[in-house]
Amino acid sequence: MLNRYPLWKNLMILLVLAIAGLYAAPNLYPDDYAVQISGTRTTQVDADTLTRIESALEASGIQVKGTEMQQDGVALVRLPSSDAQLAAKDAISDQLGSDYVVALNLAPTTPDWLGSMGAGPMKLGLDLRGGVHFLLEVDMAQAVGQRLDVYVSEIKTKLREEKLRYRVVDHLEDGRLAIRFIDAETRDAASSLLLRTYQEFLVDSDDVDGEAWLYVNLTEQTIRDIEDYAIKQNLTTLRNRVNELGVAEPLVQRQGRNRIVVQLPGVQDAAAAKRIIGKTANLEFRLEAGPDASRADTEIYGFRDTPDRKATLEKDVIITGSSVSNAQAAFDENGMPQVSITLDAKGGQMMSRVTRNAIQRRMAVLFVEHKQRMLVQTIDGERVEKRIPYTEKGIISLATIQSTLGNSFRITGLDSAQESSELALLLRAGALAAPIYFVEERTVGPSLGAENIELGTLSVQIGFALVLIFMLIYYKTFGLLANIALTLNLVLLVAVMSLLSATLTLPGIAGIVLTVGMAVDANVLIFERIKEELRNGLPVQSAIHAGFSRAFTTILDANITTLIAAVILFAMGTGPVKGFAVTLSVGILTSMFTALLVTRALVNLVYGGRTLKKVMI
Repeated sequence: MLNRYPLWKNLMILLVLAIAGLYAAPNLYPDDYAVQISGTRTTQVDADTLTRIESALEASGIQVKGTEMQQDGVALVRLPSSDAQLAAKDAISDQLGSDYVVALNLAPTTPDWLGSMGAGPMKLGLDLRGGVHFLLEVDMAQAVGQRLDVYVSEIKTKLREEKLRYRVVDHLEDGRLAIRFIDAETRDAASSLLLRTYQEFLVDSDDVDGEAWLYVNLTEQTIRDIEDYAIKQNLTTLRNRVNELGVAEPLVQRQGRNRIVVQLPGVQDAAAAKRIIGKTANLEFRLEAGPDASRADTEIYGFRDTPDRKATLEKDVIITGSSVSNAQAAFDENGMPQVSITLDAKGGQMMSRVTRNAIQRRMAVLFVEHKQRMLVQTIDGERVEKRIPYTEKGIISLATIQSTLGNSFRITGLDSAQESSELALLLRAGALAAPIYFVEERTVGPSLGAENIELGTLSVQIGFALVLIFMLIYYKTFGLLANIALTLNLVLLVAVMSLLSATLTLPGIAGIVLTVGMAVDANVLIFERIKEELRNGLPVQSAIHAGFSRAFTTILDANITTLIAAVILFAMGTGPVKGFAVTLSVGILTSMFTALLVTRALVNLVYGGRTLKKVMI
């Protein structure tokens, strides 16, 4: 019989819609503004801490919706507004001090029975929730240069071990290493050694004014690997630093070849966030220069805490902070502060090779910080600003090597437990593999985010209402059925977005508005085809059947081409473009389901199996 679905198909559609309604429901429960309090490695949040928090809020006259202790040892304070949230954060921070992490958050209000089924609301992007956005650029030239500096140290060690006499190993500005030997025979032996040891080297020989030179270049693949490593290591380090802020659902991701996007929803103190994630620093481990060291092979540095105190260090870098896999502050048998360090495999080999011949010598930990100063020039009457990168280096530890060091060793000679704790934290969080510079900085206030939500919701409501009115007036009963399907399409779209844990952004709301138009467009094609078949003299049931069947190919083609475009936007785009692409892609799939199956099921329920001479369409 025409226009009748079997029972199993109707039940399947009902099941899909019921599940969609279930997983879309959490979006009816908006999150509370909240302040989250967690402990550090040396402190814990307990009932006494919660009492202190409540007293501080009461003394400040801040109204709260409630306080609670969560299972993971985190306290949560729920507040009625964003203004109260910011005031509460300041009051709690003043009361607890720096021993606790106090962070802005949003606390879910979803009922437990929905939460137990894995249902939760859509996440809100930075433009809807408020927060800070940073665009960082990784200095790839510095990344390659730092690796070359490490190679310089390794090459010197290799040449000494093979008793190949050289006069200088230098890192040139064009990215090459230049080595001068006493004669051509020694140079050729060194060339064979380096090519045999390092697959990543390209070696060229040259004779200049009777001197034998060897030039070492890195292969293109090696340079790409170094750059990829620098990005990945910086991503890891930045994520570790962001975690210190206690931000819920931060975004730290790569953008293009050499840039990183950091978005911190809910954070309003941009200066504090910039201070934490912008520590473009690294560590270098170097030996203190011996009395017989030549001035050309040494450098003099001051201590970070006491710049007037100086020490002379060898230029050769043993390892950098990127080789540290773990670090813990502790005390030695005499009660003096120390830091226990664990290196990765390669770092352990390098440390062992250098320190086995350096027992009772002192090793320095050099803090290297990359900064920028703004140079303002007037060129052709125009004010031009240019960022000039520079590097500051200072010693944070100078300790005696007691025995050969390997993957695990201790740094002693620290002044206080606080210094050892800070050093361990720095090492544990990981050093940046290359300097990063702030290219862009934006702050979205919570009030602006709330306004964006209000305007975005209003745009969806207006667009939705206009479509409903048009369909109802123009297509009568069929329009009413299409409107029901269109409403179910929005429910299905929200459910899928929630299940995927997708982030809703302002462009995403634009995608929803576009989806509403595309969903009704499919119904328009079907209904117009039905009207055409009726004009051609087909019976009502045959016209309805032909309308859905013959419009299917057109709808499928149109939606697939749009879906391909959306996928390309997601793959190639960044930030807001991705948000739009995600919503559009999900909307295309849900609109095809509702237009081809749900609308057809409703039409079948109303008209299927009946003898009809005419229909209102």
